[in-house]
Amino acid sequence: MSTKTPECWESDPNAAGVKIILAPDDHLLMPFNQFIYADLKPYGEHQQLRLVFVTHEVSVRGDALERIETIMQRKHLSLLKTLPSHQWSLIDQGQPFITEIVILEKKDLSKRFEKNQE
Repeated sequence: MSTKTPECWESDPNAAGVKIILAPDDHLLMPFNQFIYADLKPYGEHQQLRLVFVTHEVSVRGDALERIETIMQRKHLSLLKTLPSHQWSLIDQGQPFITEIVILEKKDLSKRFEKNQE
């Protein structure tokens, strides 16, 4: 049995983009050259890190997301995935963990903006 703490993110200085795993057969690869900005804010008792790209917005929810934000700033973030709730207790306090990832395509964002304008 492995004693390694489960990770929900990985860093690679040679990464050309971020692989986002939504499910075992549902992945999205976002290249760094399409990255526009990041936004980290409180989200209830947790945090939300928004990663905005040219074509998509990736909303990451969890705790201790500052480290992930910093790794993204350096363009070393290579992987994001959620951790199943049964693994949350295995994460050391202060270590980043992701509870939810939501991805919106820009066309979805435009529709939502138009709906709010009505």
